[in-house]
Amino acid sequence: MPYALVLGASGDIGEACVMRLAAEGWSIYCHFNKNQKKSLDLVEKLTEKYPKQDFFMIQLDMSEKKVSTAFFEQLFQVDAVIFASGDTVYKLLTDTTVDEMDLLWNCMVKSPIQICQHLQSKLAKTKKGRIIFIGSVYGLVGSAMEVVYSTVKGAQQSFVKAYAQEVASLGITVNLIAPGAVATKMNESWTTEELEDLRLEIPVGRLAEPEEVAEAVNFLASDAASYLTGTVLPVTGGWKM
Repeated sequence: MPYALVLGASGDIGEACVMRLAAEGWSIYCHFNKNQKKSLDLVEKLTEKYPKQDFFMIQLDMSEKKVSTAFFEQLFQVDAVIFASGDTVYKLLTDTTVDEMDLLWNCMVKSPIQICQHLQSKLAKTKKGRIIFIGSVYGLVGSAMEVVYSTVKGAQQSFVKAYAQEVASLGITVNLIAPGAVATKMNESWTTEELEDLRLEIPVGRLAEPEEVAEAVNFLASDAASYLTGTVLPVTGGWKM
């Protein structure tokens, strides 16, 4: 039975990834930072629905400078890692604090790199290891008011392309999904008019659902994607392309 570690499992996209992988027979470590109640509810629901699979809650603050040894000691088998955690800082660069820069960098670049570093040997055991980042279309094209966020998302892409070459001989694939606008709680601060203007910019005429991003994750985690590595897969509805 394969085991996946989903970072950010308490978020909308992360939860959708957990549900999709569980339906494919994966056992899952469901990571959370502060939202313990949602993670507990998710694990209980999955355990009831898939009693032959294992589901665990695992806590980690990815904004810290160093990933603790205690975190890795909770992981015994890992066949896939999905990085779906993180948030944005929506303001001008001149108004962005150093602490906000550090938070985004640590959460979306430094901690993921440390996790890959420590889990490489586990991922290599079956010669079918999978590492999947949920990036952003802004890592490709950038965005005003989200300059630091765009920067760290671009850094994720650079890491994926470089690390994929380093571990390909170990049977580990490393890929990134670059969603466009997704209907998540991150958009709750937007007005109806702002969301409508955004929708009109998207060629397919709507925002993506988290489950559509999860479908791409499920494919990249499957045996069918064994020849795909170092890839950036846009899931944008044609937006910003």
